[in-house]
Amino acid sequence: MIRVGIITASDKGSAGQRVDTSGDVIREIIEKQGWQVTEYEILPDEQQKLEQKMMDWCDNYKVDLLLTTGGTGFSNRDVTPEATYAVAERLVPGIGEAMRYYSLQITKRAMLSRGIAAIRKGTLIINLPGSPKGVKENLEVIIDGLGHGLDILKGEASECGQPVHLK
Repeated sequence: MIRVGIITASDKGSAGQRVDTSGDVIREIIEKQGWQVTEYEILPDEQQKLEQKMMDWCDNYKVDLLLTTGGTGFSNRDVTPEATYAVAERLVPGIGEAMRYYSLQITKRAMLSRGIAAIRKGTLIINLPGSPKGVKENLEVIIDGLGHGLDILKGEASECGQPVHLK
């Protein structure tokens, strides 16, 4: 079973001034995969709080996949990628590249997303946009490959190449 944590980075959401719907979109997609959301929290856009929660869930709760939504734009308060860099042990640039590549075919504003992906211990961390539409588009383009990547990370699979059939 893949254990998933969801962090929404939102000043207004954490203060109860706005209802979080992006986290619900993530939960829906994750549960369709048969994975389990075990942790969920809405935090203000504060780098130290985001870092602490990420480290706690990676190091102590040992979620396999930690998905964040929000805080990936150009605002001074958008610090989710910085928090992710701060806790990262290894970067996974292909995930962010794939999401931006796909999203650029929908909107030119996709180039403004600063979301990244990284690994900390046995957890894959992925920054998703803050809008429900952006979350859906980005997560759906990467979700099929995540299962295999998580199996590799957990030591449950070892081969990434496709079998070669010789004639």
